[in-house]
Amino acid sequence: MAMTASSRAPQGGGNEASERSPFLRVTELLAPYHPAKPLITLSLGEPQHPVPEFVGPILAKHIADFGRYPIAKGIEPFRRAAADWLARRFDLPRPIDPDTELLVLSGSREGLFFAALTAVRLVGERRGRPAILMPNPFYPAYGAGARAAGCEPIYLPTTPANGFLPDLDTLDETTLARTVAMYIASPANPQGAVASRDYFIRLKKLADRFGFMIFSDECYSEIYTQEAPGSMLECGGSDFANVVAFQSLSKRSNLPGMRIGFAAGDKRFLSAFHELRNVAAPQVPVPVQHVAVAAYNDETHVEENRRLYRLKFDLADQILGSRYGYRRPAGGFCVWLDVSAKGGDEAVTVKLYRDAGVRVIPGSYLARQQQDGSNPGAGFIRLALVADSETTAEALHRLVQTLG
Repeated sequence: MAMTASSRAPQGGGNEASERSPFLRVTELLAPYHPAKPLITLSLGEPQHPVPEFVGPILAKHIADFGRYPIAKGIEPFRRAAADWLARRFDLPRPIDPDTELLVLSGSREGLFFAALTAVRLVGERRGRPAILMPNPFYPAYGAGARAAGCEPIYLPTTPANGFLPDLDTLDETTLARTVAMYIASPANPQGAVASRDYFIRLKKLADRFGFMIFSDECYSEIYTQEAPGSMLECGGSDFANVVAFQSLSKRSNLPGMRIGFAAGDKRFLSAFHELRNVAAPQVPVPVQHVAVAAYNDETHVEENRRLYRLKFDLADQILGSRYGYRRPAGGFCVWLDVSAKGGDEAVTVKLYRDAGVRVIPGSYLARQQQDGSNPGAGFIRLALVADSETTAEALHRLVQTLG
């Protein structure tokens, strides 16, 4: 890998408007209009498949535990169940220690946010202004965490040209020497790209050489239609140094409202992370953790979940074909469509809402402006295929009829 101090990595850019919630921005964009047809919402990635049947009985069995403050690190049965699931699901160098290498989270979002605050204190002095790297487009929690930690967010464009993953060859030594952490999502949100083992190995070598943390957002790892995605933990070495993976049951088990997940990996980081979360982060109710124990010990509902998403991508294959640059993603449940030839992402978002009753989100709202003025999300729209198959098919047909 060629890296020189004179080469330049993509830097942060944008303005105050771009730092606001993309969902608030799209609400404001569409406020003047009224849909001509019954509304179908594809803008929000909120799973709508059935909640697993075991959830209600387990909550009822442990309802008395709502009367207790939970411990921040998570109950032992939860940590053991999550660690055992990781060992079954991924080809780890060794099993995760549930006592020192795994913490419960109130969903992966808060964990990804608080991780930046821990990293900036843990990694030590940087050579220059501390920076946090992230893909662009990206999950908003990454940028919020970087700003809260007082770090410069550096946006790494993910485009068709680089397979929708940050191009590691663009990272110069000056940038890496001041890097506190790098966020990576695989499968990626919104494009569904999956990082290879070789990609993870290269990233791990950079983190070890320059002493920064890798925050691997893997909340979509169980939704795929091709090969099962790997984990950054598989390339974390015998001690998982500088590597932390974040998981959630929101997508895997259709439990977005339960707000539960975990972080696993580097025990030095997780020790400091636990100290911060113990005083500042939301705690996870004990009954919810018992539900998670059952969820991580059951794959039947996960396989059914994948089947339902596979059916919807089959519909997308049939209805969209090769229109708008559509390609079936390797993972996740989002469709990333190039509508630059149809008037651009904001104009198309308005047209689909107003004329077709289909609500999507402009790709530029999910990304930030690069230093050269470009926005890698501009010209794209994101569709989340979370509704049932019939509703999904109707939305896709309306989209094609409206855009041509």
